[in-house]
Amino acid sequence: MSERLKHLVSPLFIFFLVLLIINDFFLKAAFHNTFTGKLSDFSGLFIFSIFWSVIFPKQKLLVFISTAVLFAFWKSDYSSDIIQFMKPYLHIGRTVDLSDLIALPMLLFAWFYTKGGSKQSIGPTLMTRLSTYFIGAVAIFSFCATSQERHFQYFHQPQYVLLKDPTIQHLNSDDEFEFYNRDSLLVVKINYLSTRRSERNDDYNKNQSIKTLDIDVLHRIGDSASLVTPGKITFLTVNTEEGIDSLRFNGGRLNGKFIRTKAGKPIIEGLYKMGLEDSTWIIRDTIGTQKIIKTFVNGETTKIKSYSNDTLKSSSNINTRSDTIFNTYVQLAVLTICMVGICVLLYRNYRSAILDHFKLKLLWRLLLCFVAPFAVWLFYVGIMLLLMNYNQDIFRTIATIIFIFIIVCPLMFVIVFWIKLRKEIDILLYCLLFAFACSVWATFLTLEALSV
Repeated sequence: MSERLKHLVSPLFIFFLVLLIINDFFLKAAFHNTFTGKLSDFSGLFIFSIFWSVIFPKQKLLVFISTAVLFAFWKSDYSSDIIQFMKPYLHIGRTVDLSDLIALPMLLFAWFYTKGGSKQSIGPTLMTRLSTYFIGAVAIFSFCATSQERHFQYFHQPQYVLLKDPTIQHLNSDDEFEFYNRDSLLVVKINYLSTRRSERNDDYNKNQSIKTLDIDVLHRIGDSASLVTPGKITFLTVNTEEGIDSLRFNGGRLNGKFIRTKAGKPIIEGLYKMGLEDSTWIIRDTIGTQKIIKTFVNGETTKIKSYSNDTLKSSSNINTRSDTIFNTYVQLAVLTICMVGICVLLYRNYRSAILDHFKLKLLWRLLLCFVAPFAVWLFYVGIMLLLMNYNQDIFRTIATIIFIFIIVCPLMFVIVFWIKLRKEIDILLYCLLFAFACSVWATFLTLEALSV
């Protein structure tokens, strides 16, 4: 292997690569704070610059300079037009935050690290070359995954905020916000908000977005207005494409009865309590034959009834976030019990055949070690689908496969070559054990995210 490729299997490169993937797929979802955001920038700059300097060794200086320039451009407003142009073809997104530029010194650190002649972490064998290609593929995946498209919080019931003294009298409406001027007041209809990926797309998550909705909208439109004093009651009527909305505000938040009429008929009726849906909401079609009644408690849907010509067609109870957390604890307990049961079976097999073991040729043992992680992943997906907890996109799926392979493959080498299999069924049992262990870990992370 040429000297330049050794940087891809150096301990520090692998450390920052694993750190980047763990941060993007697990830590950000669990904590989503300034630290996790900056951690991606620091790790990403280090591995990105080294990776491309390995691919183009003669243009190493150009790679590092280009990385710095492109990173600064990417984090600025100037890249917005390019991102909008590429969105129909690529799922990408980023957050404009010039404070991320504090990560640029990592390029200097990466430059001196490569000049220092890093040592590879694996011996100079065929396995090293294969490891290099694998790590390179993982690095490319991490570059793609770190710029995933942002997620959006949509509102099933109409959502408005009220601001005052707009400095710009005619703001242009877009898909996200619609603006309605009323003398010294500005009514903003929010269709959706750009937000982080949530663990559950439920009403609790929606309520978190609503808590500071007026402040968030004010910042998004460039502070071109000011907040309405809490306690000031304002009644307004807004004519939208969906119908005529009668609004009652307490300060800048919807508070009180909401009615939407179309062609003189009420199609939506409900109550708001400081932006959150409360009590009973009635949603009708324009003809008046179909009707849906939703019951809310603290902004969370608890029951939905569907009527046709005043005849009940369906009724369903909806889990609140507290219900979901309780159910997740139950799932975690069941998964743990299953793991303990499999451990007992493996121990029994080990004790019953302690003087003998299941014999496999070397080639089959090696093949088993490399194939078992994929079997574990399939079992893991099956378990999570059974628990209705599997909602991964393509990037998270690939990341999960990589992590399972990195963890399970070495463990299988220990089991096959050191502990040794006692019976054929042990192959299945070990795969199931690791799959349940992965499910326990994923469920625990879900529980942490739900409890925030």
